Amino acid sequence: MSTSPVQSADLMLILPELVLAGFAILIMVTDPFLRPSRRKWLGIVALVGTGAAAAATVLMAGQTGTAFGGMILGDAFSVYFRFLLLAIAALTLLSSLGYVEREGFPPGEFYALILFGTVGMGLMVASAELIVVFLGLEMSSISTYILAGYRRQDSLSNEASLKYFLLGSFATAFFLYGIAFVYGLTGTTNLTILADRLQTPLGATRLALVAMILMFVGLAFKVSCVPFQVWTPDVYEGAPTPVTAFLSAGPKAAAFAVFLRIALAVFEPTGETGFWILWISAALTMTFGNFAALVQTNIKRLLAYSSIAHAGYILVGFASGTPEGRAAVMFYLVAYSLMNLGAFAVVAHLAGKGDRWVRLEDFTGLSRERPALAACLAIFMLSLTGIPLTAGFFGKFYLFSAAVNSGLIGLTILGMLNSAVSVYYYLRVVVMMYMREGPRPAPTESIPWALGAALALSVLGTLYLGILPGWFLSKTVAAIPLP
Repeated sequence: MSTSPVQSADLMLILPELVLAGFAILIMVTDPFLRPSRRKWLGIVALVGTGAAAAATVLMAGQTGTAFGGMILGDAFSVYFRFLLLAIAALTLLSSLGYVEREGFPPGEFYALILFGTVGMGLMVASAELIVVFLGLEMSSISTYILAGYRRQDSLSNEASLKYFLLGSFATAFFLYGIAFVYGLTGTTNLTILADRLQTPLGATRLALVAMILMFVGLAFKVSCVPFQVWTPDVYEGAPTPVTAFLSAGPKAAAFAVFLRIALAVFEPTGETGFWILWISAALTMTFGNFAALVQTNIKRLLAYSSIAHAGYILVGFASGTPEGRAAVMFYLVAYSLMNLGAFAVVAHLAGKGDRWVRLEDFTGLSRERPALAACLAIFMLSLTGIPLTAGFFGKFYLFSAAVNSGLIGLTILGMLNSAVSVYYYLRVVVMMYMREGPRPAPTESIPWALGAALALSVLGTLYLGILPGWFLSKTVAAIPLP
């Protein structure tokens, strides 16, 4: 590792994270000096921060190479995921502005934690060094642990935070232990060097398999793969709904991005064992998630099990082991983020103060009372199902096509059967809104401008990727990581 002084070129490759961290610190420093009536503007400051970070990402998009002695990698892949993570953060902030004010949350810490969590995820996707991946993972995790328990007087929120913290700490320990095995075996934790050293006979040992499995456990927890998904329903239910939206999209996208880099360095050299781990995990994850969602009566828990199932679909793309499969994974993460964030944004608004109205019966007759919100939620449910003309359809199509082209016929059939199962519980929500009589048990407030903007962007993105996916897919293909 180089010990040369930090250069301006090094800072350029982490400029988006520096901008986000600067805005997060600005929010925390100014918050105590503002009158309570003015603190709501801190959310706008956070939104400006995501926009500034996006501009910084555009500036660094032409920069390639490495920084900080090879620890940070500047390439199209990291730019792609930085834009995705910033979009997730911006949509979360937009859907949170009215929610934070309604719930009476301290706004400064809330918005700063969203930004700090995004900084950690950005470091994860730009890292070429396992130690930096770990540091980014910890920064992201600590922020989300706090956010999950942000409703401090609610026992469910406290339970969500404690479960997420305890189980997340165990999973992080597995990941770190895997890094230790990798270093002991190869003498490096740099992914570029690691890929070469694991190709040698020394690398093809049982210790390499142990390291692979340990790191897989750490990342599988973050993306809610079976059997490491036990935290997901309780945490999603207990956390404030905008936080649940952030958890369902941000950490999952960052962890899968790291998975893509590590899979090329660690999983491929281990050959058939790595393939079967991915195959079995994909099959179990999507099957468990879909069948568990069938019996849910709480929409946040239903979407939690749905999130587990979608992690299984994404693993199908990993199991294919081809550039086509990697491109499908990256496209699907964007589609999934848009439709999931949109669905949770609607739920956050309709749930009322304290997230009280989250049972499926609470959505009865919504189309007659709030037709616009019902239409938005219906679009997101149909996209999650995989209905044509939505992002979810092309996302699954690309994943299953990659699997078929790799000869994974059995896994593809299982994925399609699971998609058929999911139709029941997604359309159940639509049926409640459009085909059942009865008013909602609580009055609904008018839609804040920020929430309206978040829903409009999510709907437009979901439909655009479902109708005209060609241009975006070409950008995705250009950004896939290569061995």
